[in-house]
Amino acid sequence: MKEIAPAAERNKEPIREVLAEVLPATGLVLEVASGTGQHAVHFAAAFPQIVWQPSDVDARALASIRAHAADAALPNLREPIYLDAAADTWPVAAAGAVVSINMIHIAPWRCCVGLVAGAARVLPEGGPLVLYGPFRVDGAFNAPSNAEFDASLRRMDPEWGVRELRDVETEAAARGLVLDRVVDMPANNYTVVFRKRRPATGPRP
Repeated sequence: MKEIAPAAERNKEPIREVLAEVLPATGLVLEVASGTGQHAVHFAAAFPQIVWQPSDVDARALASIRAHAADAALPNLREPIYLDAAADTWPVAAAGAVVSINMIHIAPWRCCVGLVAGAARVLPEGGPLVLYGPFRVDGAFNAPSNAEFDASLRRMDPEWGVRELRDVETEAAARGLVLDRVVDMPANNYTVVFRKRRPATGPRP
């Protein structure tokens, strides 16, 4: 069944504008936690030279993605796949970019850790991991509404919550992903871009 998230309708175009600056010109983009599928369809239509691979861990989300994809009938939009961000192995071995929108604050921290670890496995040197959503930065919320949102998430599940950007940055750096840019977005959100750095090499003999 095709589902519609009003927030996805509102944010899809601002996110696309950032993606246009950071995605590779061609190749495969893996979207982790694609949700309803609205973003997957919008971005696949916007970037016809890119192959868009949606994924999710939730059966209801996968059904919605399939319904949106069937209506759109885009040749560069792949069938959605089951993907658990926290898993040690993913069903995609390589991708030119990894995108995850509004996932890490409504999932346990291990999913964020798994996301950056998985991105480090599949990305090429210089490939971007793009995250969108609310963040705390150096302990501070950028709006009272996000502090209230964080509290409501933690009431729903103590493992959820708006993440501290520096914690995400630390996990990413430990896996060879460096912070490239932080973009202010509408509705007090951010788009955060990490890139896979070149592996360290020892001194020449």
